[in-house]
Amino acid sequence: QVQLAESGGGSVQAGGSLRLSCAASGDILSRPCMGWFRQAPGKEREGVAAGARVGALTFIADSVTGRFTISQDNAGRWTDLQMNSLKPEDTGIYYCAAARVPASECGAWVEPGPRASTVNYWGQGTQVTVSS
Repeated sequence: QVQLAESGGGSVQAGGSLRLSCAASGDILSRPCMGWFRQAPGKEREGVAAGARVGALTFIADSVTGRFTISQDNAGRWTDLQMNSLKPEDTGIYYCAAARVPASECGAWVEPGPRASTVNYWGQGTQVTVSS
């Protein structure tokens, strides 16, 4: 079993920054892929960033490239999401995610379309609100 706990959400004005953190515990072999999804009201959950521990690969969605950065430790104990130059459209609930999938599927999390079905474990979510 894997437990994920997010922290760091909040409210910020457009152009501001926030850093989200996710602490992971439990079976490390069950989570070679960890990342972040977000869900805005009335919209599907979408992947914004992912990291594959094997090869230390990271993936960022086109919609946040250049503004968001994912970091993680090699032991799979945490993953952080640094969000800069935030926009109102970044508002939503952000979820930490983990899965026992290869790097190719991990990278697919940030591609357009429904990707949440390959996630095995979810955090409880943290609200991010960006005002204009």
